[in-house]
Amino acid sequence: MTGDPHVMKIDSHQHFWSYDAQQYSWIPKGTPLHRDWLPKDLEPLLAKAGLDGCVAVQARQTVGESHWLLSLADQAPMIKGVVGWVDLQSETVEQQLAELADHPRFVGVLHVVQDEPEVDFMLRPNFLRGLGKLIQFSLTYDILIYPKQLPAAITLARRFPEQPFVLDHIAKPFIKNAVLSPWREQISELARSSNVCCKVCGMITEAHHTMWKSADFKPYLDVFFEAFGEDQLMYGSDWPVCLLAGSYERIFELVDDYTRQLTDSARENFFGGNATRFYRIRG
Repeated sequence: MTGDPHVMKIDSHQHFWSYDAQQYSWIPKGTPLHRDWLPKDLEPLLAKAGLDGCVAVQARQTVGESHWLLSLADQAPMIKGVVGWVDLQSETVEQQLAELADHPRFVGVLHVVQDEPEVDFMLRPNFLRGLGKLIQFSLTYDILIYPKQLPAAITLARRFPEQPFVLDHIAKPFIKNAVLSPWREQISELARSSNVCCKVCGMITEAHHTMWKSADFKPYLDVFFEAFGEDQLMYGSDWPVCLLAGSYERIFELVDDYTRQLTDSARENFFGGNATRFYRIRG
């Protein structure tokens, strides 16, 4: 990629872990994920793609995970930001946030809402109370949901119009079965809230893992590029989870090819400018 050398190029969504079966019970056995994945493994992949750094996103719902990722960021300058976990429903959420927000690389919070049985989990009074504390610490919130939880996300974004949100994994539509509605209409509705961005990541793991082709994703890419526009979208790899369905290179190539229709400045925004602004990354 060419363009303004001062625009940082960022992978806005990836994970690290030292594998432990109990702590990462969600990781499927007998897959490429079933081992340690650390900054030294990602560094050459970012360099090959011409990227300057990444945002590391929590893979365990513990405050300890947030501190561990920040310790990695202290050792690996390529980690430009950490999206961690705090217990948003806790009475002590403010103290948890204050301690973490002290670190310049702590940029946001994510809760794995997709695993919560209630479709309206994000609208629980305790969750809303905790989420309302983020703005005083200038922290973002990553929305990780399934399509059935999109209506709750639309309500949430409207309830906190000043809070920056980003939708992860395009809300995991049913790409494998080529289903577009009602996801398409709900994405357009969510995008009407100007405080919401969207990460273009996690798509290939929603497709047929071994038989997907670029054309499978075009209808979905068309939807959110039209809905969100060039200032609200950011590239993410979801590495190493993406390895279930394809290499880092294939992920990058997929979106790199699609975005060639954009202007140079729109591509710079997509591959780093928007993430840098959204997460307030400081180099």
